[in-house]
Order: sequence, then structure tokens, then C-alpha cells
Amino acid sequence: MKKIFITFLFGLSLSVNAFSQDMKLPAPSPTTVIKQDFSTSSIEITYSRPSMRGRKIFGDLIPFGQVWRTGANAATKISFGEDVMLAGQPLKAGTYALYTTPGENSWKVIINKGISNWGVSGFDEKDDVIQFDVPAKKTAEAVQSFTIAIDNLNGNKCDLVLSWENTKVTIPVFADNDKKITEYLETSINSPKRPYQQAANYYLETNQNLDKAIEYTDKALAENKDAFWLYWLKARIYQKQGKKTEAIAAAQKSADLAASTPYAAEYKRNADTLKKQMM
Repeated sequence: MKKIFITFLFGLSLSVNAFSQDMKLPAPSPTTVIKQDFSTSSIEITYSRPSMRGRKIFGDLIPFGQVWRTGANAATKISFGEDVMLAGQPLKAGTYALYTTPGENSWKVIINKGISNWGVSGFDEKDDVIQFDVPAKKTAEAVQSFTIAIDNLNGNKCDLVLSWENTKVTIPVFADNDKKITEYLETSINSPKRPYQQAANYYLETNQNLDKAIEYTDKALAENKDAFWLYWLKARIYQKQGKKTEAIAAAQKSADLAASTPYAAEYKRNADTLKKQMM
């Protein structure tokens, strides 16, 4: 009987081991990784996502005035592929731990070198790179699971948005690289693969060198005279300059050239919208 019981336990042990190796069990605070192209590089964030589960979060589970790991489990890690400004504070490219000190009306954001820390264990102010305060806003709808999002992407600007329960915190990010990009574009213009369209697009989006943007669009059109998308680019540049007649003419040209393509409806709609905007 004893031999049978031992055999049973041995078999049960093998069964449990096989189950644990084959099955990944649900985590209370699952880890996620987000990677977002931004400016001339990317931003990557690795963090764990705790959920409310009926609990009061800020001011209770997460006390006000105490350093928080900004998630669960290991310290939240954030990587920037280029130098950036966070809420006006300069930060070199690299990987950092993202800590915060929540408050009722504002949060302190802490960028720290302790990327190997487990939560706040091992946190040391001596490893802080930058600190700054940002407002904490109340939201009408509760966010059940802690969320970090990269939102409002616009060229070399975006927002890191932290949301949980009825609190939302926004951290503005800015990559001050206009000079670097402009120098690259102007140097590349003289290369065999001239980025006329890319340069014109960049100048339009950043609202600078618009005459040069028209010049580059014309040079791109000289290489591809039926490129309806380039006429639409030209129309938008003229619109930005306030040149009504030229903008409408370029928009109509783009619609006419696109008429026999699958994009006919889109470019006709573009032209009609621009005309209404400039009337």
C-alpha cells in the first residue's frame, strides 16, 4: 500500500511539472511592452499593469506622497532612442526607470538609473537623473487597469499619458532635432537619391521654408509629372502660405490625375474640402 501511495505521489509530481511547463497561468499584473516610432527614433516602455478590482487606488492602495514604481512588479522601464525634453527637462537617449510620487493635484515624475530594481526596492535618489512635477487631472470614467500610452504624436512631439482609476497624468515629450533633420535633408538633396518629397513634407509639417518646399515639390514633379499625390502636397503648401488660387488649382490637378486610379474619390474629396476651406 505504501509503495502504491509513493508511486501515486511521484506520478502526481510529474503531472504538475508537465502542467506548469506547458501552461502559462494568468498574472495578476501582466507585463506589456509598447514600442512607438517617434521623431527620428522610437520610444519603448516595459511595465506591468495592475487592475483596480474594486479597490480604492490613489490615496489608499497607492499612498499620496510616496514613491511608486509606476506599475507593478519590476520597476517600469522607458527607453528613448534620441535626446528628448520631458516637460522641458533635457534627457539623454538611453534606458531609465520611471518612478512617480502621486499627489492629489500633481505628481512628481522621477527618471532614475535603477533599471534593475524590483519596484521601489533598491530605489535611491542618488540615481535620479531628472525630476519634475505635472498636473494630475480627474476623469469621469474609471480606467480599470493601469495604462501608459504614447499619444498626440505630432512630428517631434508626443505625450506620455498615465491613466488609472479616475486619474490621468500627461508628460509632454519633445525631440529638439529640427536643426539636425534640416541639415540632413539639405545635404541629402545633393545625393543621387534626392529626397525632394520628404523634404517638402517636413517643411510643410513644421511650417518653415515653404518656398523651398514648393521648389522641391516641383523638382519631384519634374521626375514624375503624373504624381497626383505630389500635386496634393503642393496644394497643401500653397494653402499654408495663404495662396488661394494656386492651392485650388493644384488640388484640382491632383483630383484630375487621380480620377482613373483607385484613389479617385479620396482626392476629389480632398480638393472639394480645400476649396471650401479657402472660400
